[in-house]
Amino acid sequence: MTLETKLSVDREYVKSFSEKHQEPAWLQDLRLEALEKAEDLPLPKPDKTKITNWNFTRFDKHTVENKPLDSLDDLSDEVKSLIDLGNEDKTLYVQRDQTPAYLSLSKELQDKGVIFTDIHTAFREHGELVKKYFMKDGVKADEHKLTALHAALLNGGAFLYVPKNVELEAPVQAVYVHESNDTTLFNHVLVVADDNSAVTYVENYISTVNPKEAVFNIVSEVITGANARVQYGAVDNLSAGVTAYVSRRGTALGRDSKIEWALGLMNDGDTISENTTNLHGDGTFGDTKTVVVGRGEQTQNFTTQIIHHGKHSEGYILKHGVMKDSASSIFNGIGKIEHGASKSNAEQESRVLMLSEKARGDANPILLIDEDDVTAGHAASVGRVDPVQLYYLMSRGIPKEEAERLVIYGFLAPVVNELPIEGVKKQLVSVIERKVK
Repeated sequence: MTLETKLSVDREYVKSFSEKHQEPAWLQDLRLEALEKAEDLPLPKPDKTKITNWNFTRFDKHTVENKPLDSLDDLSDEVKSLIDLGNEDKTLYVQRDQTPAYLSLSKELQDKGVIFTDIHTAFREHGELVKKYFMKDGVKADEHKLTALHAALLNGGAFLYVPKNVELEAPVQAVYVHESNDTTLFNHVLVVADDNSAVTYVENYISTVNPKEAVFNIVSEVITGANARVQYGAVDNLSAGVTAYVSRRGTALGRDSKIEWALGLMNDGDTISENTTNLHGDGTFGDTKTVVVGRGEQTQNFTTQIIHHGKHSEGYILKHGVMKDSASSIFNGIGKIEHGASKSNAEQESRVLMLSEKARGDANPILLIDEDDVTAGHAASVGRVDPVQLYYLMSRGIPKEEAERLVIYGFLAPVVNELPIEGVKKQLVSVIERKVK
């Protein structure tokens, strides 16, 4: 059964939008083909979560026009707290709704061949390079209705390319600010690390408004060459009125390459989040650490999977979630070892802490093994705050509320501590404390 797609845009709009941004012909063709396919493709089917009545298509405006920033000081204090304003050499991209508002990339990195720019500029100025990777090895436009809509209506995002033998010591940061009630965001992030390169990329999605209803469709693709390493950190903090589809996918193509994720998933609205790492090269490494806090009446579904194709590949999944009020979340962890991926290791751990009687969290660890000579293991638990831990802290004079806060923070710390930018880490801690208060 397919869901009828009612869009406020049509083929002519998509074509004119593409022409307005001077996109290459191949991208316009991809958009129009994806728009046509979106009519018939089914929605994704997240385990144990019914999404047929969720709003993924109803919106009044596809774009909201904003002005570029004259200065980072023009940002709200909440957004400025994420950025190291005192660092003049920072590599930073700021996007207001769909508008590229600020970009900083040092001449030194430009001279080394590093490309970091908004996605529309990337299509115009680096079209052939982007075409080599865009929605090919990672997310495909025809996977289901939401990926097709993403390809057709893409209206924001960033492109980061690190050439061979270049290692970036300082993190690259992107901040996507949701500041208009009319915003509809189809954001695409493409990170490519060529052979023997290394980069840390950290992004923030932050709402400064709370619309009654908004649609966000977010896709990230990470591609690594031989002996390359990408550390990808993210904090999603979108408001309750936002229905979000988020797909982050890594493809370790080259031998001995690494993709590591540290994700703080703090959205207040209904969310489907998919994080997949494909380990194609021999000796590749994938690691995903995820922290989630659910509250109110929101429904969320999180699927994390690492798929082993190459020999001697290693994959690790760690997920910690806290549920309160009437929030409901599904945590699926999948470690899959394909036939031929001998000597590989797939490990995962999922823990869910529930703070109220009506909260619900399901942790489902799954191992799919098609090869004999491998190592694999999993652990999962769902429960409430340990009364022994609370008693121990309270016996030392700590009030119950503070003791509970310390237990929760300690529970989530393994992911929080992995984020490489201090301001972002502080923001995540602040969001966690506000949501579990």
